[in-house]
Formats: sequence, C-alpha cells, structure tokens
Amino acid sequence: QVQLVESGGGLVQAGGSLRLSCAASGRSFSSSRMGWFRQAPGKEREFVASISWGGVITYYADSVKGRFTISRDNAKDTVYLEMNSLKPEETAVYYCNAEPRRANGTWEGGPDYWGQGTQVTVSS
Repeated sequence: QVQLVESGGGLVQAGGSLRLSCAASGRSFSSSRMGWFRQAPGKEREFVASISWGGVITYYADSVKGRFTISRDNAKDTVYLEMNSLKPEETAVYYCNAEPRRANGTWEGGPDYWGQGTQVTVSS
C-alpha cells in the first residue's frame, strides 16, 4: 500500500520552530515533485512549499518565504519542512503531497498522492 506519512507536528509557542517529516512507503517518490500544503479550520487547503525531484528547485508561498525551508532525502524517501518564527495564524493541519510519477520519471496519471496530515498548533 502506497502511503505518505507525516510526522513532527505539535504545539509550539509563537516564534518557535518545528520540523515536519513526510516518509513514503510502498513505493519511491524519488522522481516526483513533492510539497507541503496546509488547511486551517474553516479555510481551504493552501500551498506552502514544493521541491523538485532532485531538490534543486523550490517554491514557497509568499507568506512563508524566509522562514520555512523544504528539503528532501531521496535515499530515505523523505521530505522535510523546517518551520521557523511560527505565527498563531499558521495553526493548521499540514499535508504532504507527491505528484504521480514513477521512479523512472514517467507520468502515472491520476491524482496526486496525499498524506493524512499532521496538526501544527501555534499558541500566542
């Protein structure tokens, strides 16, 4: 069974830091663009950051630039999100995402893969 499993969420005070991890199991996503999204209560899911398969190209939402860093370790099939200077309004469930691309780089088709999410709560 293919899974993306997030971990590292928790409760942190405003200004604090957390490091989220997303580990793949059941198959490799080493050729896939991967990313992080978040969804706050009552709001739509929003993009946070993404990283190319080789880790060279990264994109960030304007709201997190300079504070969050996305990285990956393809040997471990894991992607990370380092979050610094967290704000209360960033309280949300954070989801890992991977595009449907095979290990040889060819496109699978179908929807993206998603993890079950990890809760991040930032207290004021």
